[in-house]
Amino acid sequence: MEQLPDLTKLTEAEKDQLILEQATLIQLLMHKIKQLEERLSKNSGNSSKPPSSDGFNKPDPKSRRNKNKQKKKVGGQKGHPGTTLKRAENPDVITDHDPVCCWFCSCSLSNANRLDYEGRQVYDLPALDFKITEHRAYKKSCGNCGVITKADFPSDVTQSVQYGAKAKGLMVYMHQYQLLPFDRNREFFSDVFNQNISVATIISASEKSYVNLEVSENHIKQQLINGKLLHADETGFRVNKSLFWMHVASTSKLTFYASHKKRGGEAMNEIDLLTKFNGILVHDHLKSYFQYAGQHSLCNAHHLRELTFVQENYKHKWAEKIEKLLINIKHAVESHYEKTGDALPDKKLKRYWNRYVNILHEGSSDECPRNHGDGEKKGRVKQTTARNLLERLRKFDQCVLAFMYDPTIPFDNNQAERDIRMMKVQQKISGCFRTADGIKRFCRIRGYISTAKKQSVSVLGALQRAMKGQAILFNA
Repeated sequence: MEQLPDLTKLTEAEKDQLILEQATLIQLLMHKIKQLEERLSKNSGNSSKPPSSDGFNKPDPKSRRNKNKQKKKVGGQKGHPGTTLKRAENPDVITDHDPVCCWFCSCSLSNANRLDYEGRQVYDLPALDFKITEHRAYKKSCGNCGVITKADFPSDVTQSVQYGAKAKGLMVYMHQYQLLPFDRNREFFSDVFNQNISVATIISASEKSYVNLEVSENHIKQQLINGKLLHADETGFRVNKSLFWMHVASTSKLTFYASHKKRGGEAMNEIDLLTKFNGILVHDHLKSYFQYAGQHSLCNAHHLRELTFVQENYKHKWAEKIEKLLINIKHAVESHYEKTGDALPDKKLKRYWNRYVNILHEGSSDECPRNHGDGEKKGRVKQTTARNLLERLRKFDQCVLAFMYDPTIPFDNNQAERDIRMMKVQQKISGCFRTADGIKRFCRIRGYISTAKKQSVSVLGALQRAMKGQAILFNA
């Protein structure tokens, strides 16, 4: 640690210079402390950090629902259809049980006539085993010319011994959808079907599915390009110790995934989806997105979390007011659209707009000072997190309130975030990908699976069709 000079030996000018240096150092240290405090105070409830990063210090859950306006009780609502197990009119197997003797006098009932019965049904699994089909291509000799002709095998029967489309589809289903690692996938087939499969077989099935799904993926991609609304997001992951990014573009009916070493414009240009899209793009304010699409809508779920952070760390009233205003507008838009199918009346739109602008104007003087931080350091002057958020809300006001003017535009970007969540589940289970080919297979197959689920199509059935070369071409 550097020792202070002997103050008794310094001139007045040297003392003034020392005081100035110490004041600058204190200012710099205070700025660093503030940055560290902000970093420590961020969690999944007030920032974009994932819940898994909270560790054991998870924030208390805070609901933004207005209890006074919530008329519905917790749990199933009236009219909600149940899913109770129902009796089958034509059971597969009927087992009869006759009484042996009279319960009263113990006489034999073997020769007595049946009067009536009470039936109970049990749903259970049949014996699970592989069904082996041998295909025999016979040869025949022509009675006219004597030439021998052999019959053709089915197009999907190419080896002397192989697994069929249903078995391979199940391998891909367990590996890519249920996210079972290779060894656990092998254990599943061994325990359930008493069949030992190799890792190479699972990889081969995934590779065949990947190849057969190319046409379906291109069809999904084109459907998204032609659409009016699109959600986009990205997340990082590792491939053989290198950082890659998964990009997602989706709607409530379609999902498209792509991987790339970059996060921004270079990756988006090579993926070549957003470059052709000209509708409304919903995203979380990554600057690269603004060079694409015709109109932009920002995720207000992100804004609400950031506003919570400002309230907790800066105690600014404007953040609380804006948060309440955004939630009130959301409820008003949804309620009015549900009743009329139209946007809010012009008077309400103008009133909400004026309120939004006035709150941000008040916030400009609400103790959001510029933070110089590094003293005399040249370059752009640093600002607090609160001021950065305030200026972003003011600069991109049309993007923030896009949902207010058009009720078909969602309030948040949760659609894309839900679609990209499975990548994080995959990371938790298996860690990183070993090869770039592995993540390419994952992206294409998962996009097909996600789209099938959104359109209420059996995932296993869809994968088995893909193994046969009959992949479904999903439409929006």
